[in-house]
Amino acid sequence: MGRGGKHAKTSGRGGKGQTARAGNKRRPELRDIIKKLPKNRGYSFKSVRKVLILKKDKVLGDKGAKEKFSDIRKRLNVKGGKIRIK
Repeated sequence: MGRGGKHAKTSGRGGKGQTARAGNKRRPELRDIIKKLPKNRGYSFKSVRKVLILKKDKVLGDKGAKEKFSDIRKRLNVKGGKIRIK
């Protein structure tokens, strides 16, 4: 049970103070530093999002006219992220 041993006085717990008391759990200093850092939330932190690279011949719409980015997104069902044309 970890109650401190059986040889009297401080029973193996040292002197007075926090470490001698029951329920002694000292928090690591590094944990406090990590907890103070902000979480990466929000729209711009999606790490799995990749750039969609399209060739020029795929972008051209009807009759050789250039297609708008909004039309490309609808046609390819792409939500958010960057589209790069090469």
